[in-house]
Amino acid sequence: MPITAALIGGGASIIGGLFGGSSAKRAAQIQADAQVKAAQIAADEARFRPVGVTTRFGQSQFQTDPTTGRVSGASYTLDPELKAMQDRFLGLTGGGLMQAEQAQQQFAPLQGAAQGLFGLGQQYLAQSPQEAAQQYMAQQQELLAPSRERQYGALQNQLFQTGRGGLSVGATGARPSGAAGLGASTPETEAYYNALAQQDAQLAAQAMQAGQQQTAFGAGLFGTGGNLLTQGYQGQVAALSPYQAYLQGATGLEALGQQPLEMGSALGGRNANPTGSNALFQGGMQAASSMGAANAYNPFASALIGASQNPDLRRAFQPYQNAREQSRLYGSENVYGFGGGGTVPTQFSLFGEY
Repeated sequence: MPITAALIGGGASIIGGLFGGSSAKRAAQIQADAQVKAAQIAADEARFRPVGVTTRFGQSQFQTDPTTGRVSGASYTLDPELKAMQDRFLGLTGGGLMQAEQAQQQFAPLQGAAQGLFGLGQQYLAQSPQEAAQQYMAQQQELLAPSRERQYGALQNQLFQTGRGGLSVGATGARPSGAAGLGASTPETEAYYNALAQQDAQLAAQAMQAGQQQTAFGAGLFGTGGNLLTQGYQGQVAALSPYQAYLQGATGLEALGQQPLEMGSALGGRNANPTGSNALFQGGMQAASSMGAANAYNPFASALIGASQNPDLRRAFQPYQNAREQSRLYGSENVYGFGGGGTVPTQFSLFGEY
């Protein structure tokens, strides 16, 4: 293949491109490494760094992984004196819980009494106030009937003894409504029946009150039963209070022991510096970007590519190219006087034969 200026220029361009590509790859890797390093520095600055704290009530401990530097565990130790108090509280909780378990059985009689009152209240409320009033009236008249009969018999005997048994006065006509008027009778008999009528009217008023009182009494029985049930439930809830108080005392002491852990965690959060971390990260990224172009520059590659595009190189190589053409046309009659079979060297360099 004849060596031409174009071939040499193309070869120089390829070799320069290879050198330039290698430099660009190496520069990209350097930039990537720098970015990773910047991220690592930023992450380390922002890392949570807890602080062990000791107070009157306890002490906190934090465990860190030696390989990654990350927090792998956290714990706290309660003060021995508080630990002893906590054990005493927990010892009492057993008895308090047993008391709460027995409360339902202890307050069971209240539930039975409440159910009985509910049943009794239903019996009283089974009648309306009017029905209860009628029942009251009938009961009172049943009680008064024997005495009324004796009084009437005594009145009749008195009238007979005085010879006035057949006397009848005081009759009235029919009422405007059509009802019958008062029948004739002796004054003593009329007075007797008037007394009975007044007594019955008074019993009727009392009967109405009795009916209302019966209904109110039945409703009151339900209210009393409900109060008994409420007292039973409240008693069961109150029976749980000792257990809750003992447990609250134990957990309160535990909270005091947890304070060092919480304080250490809070201080660890303050040790983290997100602002500084971001500044370091941004600075590292900018530095990596700034050095990217410088790391990618390869002067040798640039020189080769520049030489391949230099017209002076093409003109310097032109005599050799012309000699090749003359040799091809005239054989041994070449302008360089190469002897032999009319050939020129197949290898030629700007610096001589090789």
